[in-house]
Amino acid sequence: RPTFTCGGVVSGESGFIGSEGFPGVYPPNSKCTWKITVPEGKVVVLSFRYLDLESDALCRYDFVDIYSGHANGQRIGRFCGTVKPGALVSSSNKMLVQMTSDANTAGSGFIAKFSAAEPHERGNYLALHRLQFLWESLSAPPWLPHGCPMAARTAPAVPAASPAPPAALIELKFEKFDVERDNYCRYDYVAVFNGGEINDAKRIGKYCGDSPPAPIVSEKNELLVQFLSDLSLTADGFIGHYKFRPKKLPTTTALPTTTTVPATSIVKPTVALCQRKCKRSGTLESNYCSSNFVITGTVITTVTRAGSLHATISIINVHKEGNLAIQQAGKNMSAKILVMCKQCPLIRRGLNYIIMGQVEEDGRGKVFPNSFVMSFKTKNSKILNALKNKTC
Repeated sequence: RPTFTCGGVVSGESGFIGSEGFPGVYPPNSKCTWKITVPEGKVVVLSFRYLDLESDALCRYDFVDIYSGHANGQRIGRFCGTVKPGALVSSSNKMLVQMTSDANTAGSGFIAKFSAAEPHERGNYLALHRLQFLWESLSAPPWLPHGCPMAARTAPAVPAASPAPPAALIELKFEKFDVERDNYCRYDYVAVFNGGEINDAKRIGKYCGDSPPAPIVSEKNELLVQFLSDLSLTADGFIGHYKFRPKKLPTTTALPTTTTVPATSIVKPTVALCQRKCKRSGTLESNYCSSNFVITGTVITTVTRAGSLHATISIINVHKEGNLAIQQAGKNMSAKILVMCKQCPLIRRGLNYIIMGQVEEDGRGKVFPNSFVMSFKTKNSKILNALKNKTC
């Protein structure tokens, strides 16, 4: 049996990597990095044979990160607990695996096998389409059983010769959406990017589940859609349509029909808006589906600007993420929330709340006078967890 150390540089057609001391308990307060390289012209396929790390819904404490490439590569996923992901595939002949542990609970760690594969044999399906023709359709290819050749699953590429006119933006609407559900869209997902390249700084959102995202509008005349599926659970996929629109129109998504506030990139509080009766509408259950995001958290900072309240929420749990921008610093996760009218709904620093609302293009949560906000108590967790499986 091989002896596994903290990280290393490995290469070849195939091999194994494992957490330090596996199958013994991995050490606390460590960060181990493995750089994997397979022959040129091939891609790396990583399959976990065993996974036992401290379990946490957000993988905040002990976790394994997988990246495509060795430096500044795109993160493929973050994993913890005992549920093994499907095969993970890099976009080149290099992959980086990094395991981080904190000072507390530990487990046996992990062992994984890496192997080289031809790009068309990869275990994942990755479809990249440039949106370039007026009123064309996007659709995920038919789901096929595991092991089917990827060539049979590849949708025809959209030609790259006709971008949107320079003075136009692109509006994307999903007609049907049914992609394997996960709170953090780690397995199957559709990601949408501003511009023609994949870049987290330009990512508009990452979507999964069975609720279509709100309409998406590009910042310029290019929009890129990425679809990824793993080797496990499947669903029906998605169909979307896009059209060109002039730049002079607002560039944010339309607000839900429950409010009459104009859809602009930054909605300023108006007298009419802030004179509304400060009372949430509907129930916790009915608001779950109509909201872009649903979180529980503690208000840690509040700043009043131009009649609105800018708040930072330390997250207790994320029940529906949508495209809400969530920041992580060590074990702590937080999100920025804009309360359009500073007194409505009234939130106070240091208290815990259930917050439901919409999301601006920059990923900041937006709360209106009729948004569903209420004090959070432990007993609310049961019903919130049940709503995760709700079909909207």
